[in-house]
Amino acid sequence: MTLHISSTPGLVAHDFAEYFAEWAAGKPSVHLALSGGSTPRALFRHWAEHYRERIDWSSIHFYWGDERCVPPDDEESNFRMAHKLLLGPLGIPENQIYRIRGEAEPEAEAERYGRLLQQQLPTRHGLPAFDMIMLGMGEDGHTASIFPHQMELLTWPTPCAVAIHPETGQGRVTLTGPVLNNASEVAFLVTGAGKAEKVKEIFTGTDSSRRYPAAHINPKGGKLLWFTDEAAFV
Repeated sequence: MTLHISSTPGLVAHDFAEYFAEWAAGKPSVHLALSGGSTPRALFRHWAEHYRERIDWSSIHFYWGDERCVPPDDEESNFRMAHKLLLGPLGIPENQIYRIRGEAEPEAEAERYGRLLQQQLPTRHGLPAFDMIMLGMGEDGHTASIFPHQMELLTWPTPCAVAIHPETGQGRVTLTGPVLNNASEVAFLVTGAGKAEKVKEIFTGTDSSRRYPAAHINPKGGKLLWFTDEAAFV
């Protein structure tokens, strides 16, 4: 586990952008899963404004770690945010974008997206293998859309599954634990004092941290990175 601490959320976005630019340089193809949330929002803007020429975007293939079951033009859509702030401004062609269809029937879409990953990505241990997966963490310790009340999704037998938000009941399609832990690199981007207690428990390895899905993400044979601000790591 590698930890990068920046003083502010904006610098978290900057520092990850720098890391990604160096990491992606020279790679002929990169399969990248994006996340939603406030920190990626800042990152997407930063990438579009400052890394148009520094990254070979023609080599990047974009996927999502999870998606809310809403249409792609809905305010809550992770795809909408990424397209508005990053993919659209950079002019990324459609053949490099593999969105989860939030408007589709959830179970059927989880199955379809799982098949797509198996077709488009290289495989390792019999599972789709991303080059990098970006993740966030909620104040309840969830990551992607694997919530504490659905820990079984950490060992789910298919690449994707349907998750249910514990408060709103909203359906979501999410990558499952075996695929998250099969990536070459997983990068958590976590900011804010509301995450600090969970981050501390995860990094100190307390028994209580095992209640949090984020604590179970550690890619086998891969690299785990955490990018946090000072408020989230005290």
